[in-house]
Amino acid sequence: MSEATESKRRFWRISAAGIFFQGGAAAVDTSTVVAALVHGLTGSAFAVGAAAAIARFGWLFPQLFVAYYAQRRAQRLPFYMAGAFGRVACLAGLAALLWLAVDPPGASAVALFFALWTLYAFVSGIVAVPYNDIVARSIPAAQRSRMLALRFFGGGLLALAVAAAAYRILQALPFPGGYAALLLLGAVLLLISAVSFVSAGEPTAPMEPSVAAGFLKFLRGGLDTFVGDRRFRLFLIAQWLGGAAAMALPFYILQAKDSAADVAFLLGAQTAGALLSNPLWGWWGDRRGKRELLEIVAALGAVAPILTLAWMANDGRGGAAALPYFAVVFALLGAVGNGSTIAYLGYLMEISPDDRRPAYSGYFNALAAPAALLPMAGGAVAEVGSFAAVFAVSLTAAAVQFLTVRRLRAIPIGDSER
Repeated sequence: MSEATESKRRFWRISAAGIFFQGGAAAVDTSTVVAALVHGLTGSAFAVGAAAAIARFGWLFPQLFVAYYAQRRAQRLPFYMAGAFGRVACLAGLAALLWLAVDPPGASAVALFFALWTLYAFVSGIVAVPYNDIVARSIPAAQRSRMLALRFFGGGLLALAVAAAAYRILQALPFPGGYAALLLLGAVLLLISAVSFVSAGEPTAPMEPSVAAGFLKFLRGGLDTFVGDRRFRLFLIAQWLGGAAAMALPFYILQAKDSAADVAFLLGAQTAGALLSNPLWGWWGDRRGKRELLEIVAALGAVAPILTLAWMANDGRGGAAALPYFAVVFALLGAVGNGSTIAYLGYLMEISPDDRRPAYSGYFNALAAPAALLPMAGGAVAEVGSFAAVFAVSLTAAAVQFLTVRRLRAIPIGDSER
């Protein structure tokens, strides 16, 4: 098989894997499906924030350790397989637990749910480092934004189908059985995604020169990177601020939903926003650069909390009147979230040295992990104060993130300034 044919085959299989991943992720979306599920299980805003925080922290924190071991091996696909197939098993376990649970579920069922959810989150975190590295080595830089846009466009169409299925499932089945069926659907789609990605294979990876270096030296390399690489440091600060802006994500659904079916409707609106914005983000990332795309989505990230605060200031209430208004909010959240992912992945790939990409991914995501716990803080603020305070903090963080990303203009890609 020629090199061009092999490259094309990998492009399409990796794209297909991303499409099915997007569909599966929609079925377990933390800002709609899981937020509504956890609120139904517990009635607690803090628990809703905790579920979102666990999902994000579990995704980020293991990457430091995975990066250390992956950096020392020529084949990184086995790490991906462990995480991808492991999270499918965890989701299937969650679905079985919810299917067998009664309504209202007892304390033991809730505790077991959070235990399995935590395991799912941390197992999922194994995937990120090998995925980023394999994609960067398999797909040329000039095609990566197009691949991500194709992934999110096709995945958006599939996610819309998932939202339509969720509408019927949540109407037809009682709580929590409807959510059990939805999580099982997510597990099936994630299984297809994993099989597609594994079938693409991986190019041989360049080895780290200091293969024999220990873990403490690896950690010291992360500290040196943070201190010495100004571009890396600013980008990380921007991610921390993005985490602060995202602390409000699990709580939008609590302002708008009046029934289980509303969750599916707003999931569809969020998916539509992501889908319709895809061509723009793909073009922008490849033609105008990932740094500028980061700037645009950071600015747009302030709009959703502004709209929500305006609704609350006008004594808005849930129900039929809220749905059209929050459909716009969720469509915007979908567009911004999608653009942020394309920009973040693309920019991190660009600033990471080819021979140290797993290490850079691990350093970056482990250092960004503490910000993932902020939705838990948001839940605490909502419990003791108000949801308005949570959205106000989110708005402030989005504004400061925009100013931070603009400072990256002074350090172009490829600049040797440290």
